[in-house]
Amino acid sequence: MRLEGSCHCGAVRFRLDSAHPYPFNRCYCSICRKTQGGGGYAINLSGDARTLEVEGEDSIAVYRAHLEGVGEPSPAERRFCRTCGSALWVWDPRWPDLLHPFASAIDSELPVPPETTHLLLGSKASWVPVEAGQNDKQFDEYPDESIADWHQRLGLES
Repeated sequence: MRLEGSCHCGAVRFRLDSAHPYPFNRCYCSICRKTQGGGGYAINLSGDARTLEVEGEDSIAVYRAHLEGVGEPSPAERRFCRTCGSALWVWDPRWPDLLHPFASAIDSELPVPPETTHLLLGSKASWVPVEAGQNDKQFDEYPDESIADWHQRLGLES
């Protein structure tokens, strides 16, 4: 599926292909919560980094989060609009072919997931309710199942 996204002010527009377009997770880690602010969590998608096309690249800034207990920043690069602050995507050089756009930045109509994975609940702020459906999975840390595995298990690969 071709994903099209943008920031709130329109300074950045981007496109990429995704074999895993379902917004499958809600990440409750402090990084997502503080950089996204959306309901206390962020929702990541998965895309093919090699297909990324960007307009307004000069309006993009990068944030590398500092992880608890680690003395240096994460290698993961969170891209956001330097004008309006909209979170756009995460890219990590450890997995260079993958790019994880935030569902909140996607303008394309996304498919509704049949279930959701709630992860890093051990980092969840106390004021954030977990609105889990009957079939949703919940994890204090990362699940063993990747976004690709999740799509495959549910027969949702495009």
